Amino acid sequence: MTHTKAELYAYDLSAATWRKASASGGEGNCVEVTDLPGGGKAVRDSKRPDLEPMRYTASEWSAFREGVIAGEL
Repeated sequence: MTHTKAELYAYDLSAATWRKASASGGEGNCVEVTDLPGGGKAVRDSKRPDLEPMRYTASEWSAFREGVIAGEL
């Protein structure tokens, strides 16, 4: 099931399990990601977990990943 942006922003992240990339170093400049319903993702700054995370639909996240893999970003 595809979720709208509004649905993703309404989703409660208080109990979310956040994870950092395995390539993250110890300097603290990392982003963290958690899964959302329907394949969406939420992303936050590990140094500022109090700020509202950005949320992406499954198709937005897929396009981002494809761009990174292709070297476009």
